[in-house]
Amino acid sequence: MTTQADQETVIVEAFINGQNIKSLSQLPKENPANPTEIVGYFPVTTREQAVEAIEAAAVAFKTWKQTSIDERIMMMRKAIEKIRAAENEIVHLLSREHGKPLYDAHGEIYVSLMWMEFACNEVTSALQEEIKEHENGKTILSYDPIGVVAAISPWNYPIALSTIKIAPALLAGNTIVLKPSPYAPLAAAKVAEIIASEFPAGVINVVHGDADVGVELTTNPHVTKIAFTGGTATAKHIIRAASETIKDMTLELGGNDAAIFLESFDVHDERAMRRIVISNFLTTGQICMIAKRVYVHRSIYDEFVEKYIEAANRWIRIGDPFDSNTTVGPVNNLKQKDYVLGLVEDAQKRGAKVIPLGQILDQKLFDQGYYLQPTLVLDCDVHDPIVVEEQFGPTVPILPFDDEEQVIQLHNESIYGLTSSVWGKEEDAISVARQLEAGTTMINTAAVQGLDVRFPFGGFKQSGIGREYGAEGIRTYTEKHVINVPKTLDLPYIPE
Repeated sequence: MTTQADQETVIVEAFINGQNIKSLSQLPKENPANPTEIVGYFPVTTREQAVEAIEAAAVAFKTWKQTSIDERIMMMRKAIEKIRAAENEIVHLLSREHGKPLYDAHGEIYVSLMWMEFACNEVTSALQEEIKEHENGKTILSYDPIGVVAAISPWNYPIALSTIKIAPALLAGNTIVLKPSPYAPLAAAKVAEIIASEFPAGVINVVHGDADVGVELTTNPHVTKIAFTGGTATAKHIIRAASETIKDMTLELGGNDAAIFLESFDVHDERAMRRIVISNFLTTGQICMIAKRVYVHRSIYDEFVEKYIEAANRWIRIGDPFDSNTTVGPVNNLKQKDYVLGLVEDAQKRGAKVIPLGQILDQKLFDQGYYLQPTLVLDCDVHDPIVVEEQFGPTVPILPFDDEEQVIQLHNESIYGLTSSVWGKEEDAISVARQLEAGTTMINTAAVQGLDVRFPFGGFKQSGIGREYGAEGIRTYTEKHVINVPKTLDLPYIPE
């Protein structure tokens, strides 16, 4: 049930050097479940304001980098407690602006806090200075903060994919300028301000806006690192823009993640069937690491499809994100809805069979919002757009394969390689997993159900550069600094 607080209009501003900065103009953020409802307003930050934010971060960095790791951890832990105390308010705002059901929004906060806590626990050992005595003298290896970080986060997991950057960047001694997506700017900005309240002015700054702001973040010489999560096409623009100043970059990009079901998979395992359905349609399919194409061994294909439809029809309930019965909400924005719908219609024109899944709880609400009924696509070609492109929405193709060599080839010929999953007897599944080109491969589960923040996450090929999460996800916000102390100062082989 929604409350009066849930209906309040939220206004966020740019946050620069510890203060909210008024903007000359603001844009509305609608509720995807009911686009006539305005959830809040966010600013059109000017390029000049983006420069102010970057310069504030650059000035703050001079003193912030001198603070001890213990001081940084203490501040971050206080911020974690403030987020936890405000969780219900944040969750409701996130659900309204994004469209994800309440349970899913709570899950995003859970993952965000889990990562922030892990980073606090891990940062001391991850950045521990190493001193090695050896036959040539002594070498000191330190992990030094890299400087001002420009963090650009997407709309699908706006809080989790902002804190995945904020926590390690700050704990490593950097300052940051965050730009949330205009498709989900409100909750991410609120969380960033909660964190900023525990840190000195200028350490965290938040800007909004259009391409001009993005260009400033990726070209300004004071920015030394870019941390971006989003589409591969946008990343190519960022790489080109950053090339003039040779910035360090961590890019977590698109994926067309495959789920491979081997002959040894038990199609009668109802919990496993439920896991794959969730792995296809959680957050309405709008997750970079969700299973977007399913390959099933031909010997079990027909029965698999039958059991899959049964499991999907049990779990999928499309409705109001605030309804506790809802498992699938609307697509976040009209542009994405139209894109996904176009892929499904294209598949039908090519001769594919499209099967609607689940139950629509409220037809009137469904018709007024950015809703799409989840669909299963059968009888499509392995090279159809709905198979080779990242749908990022509630549709999934299921295709048969004849042997492991064939399905490994189908998997690896993709330009992407973020995550994958292999289902079947563990020994068989691991054998296939070792041959897949992916940053993470999960066994008998997929998507966020198999995510572990203790280990690095990122992609092969056009799915990204670098890794987040784990100790590596902390060290990526540092530069390795080697100090050599030779035993002898004589130069070998140099004549007097």
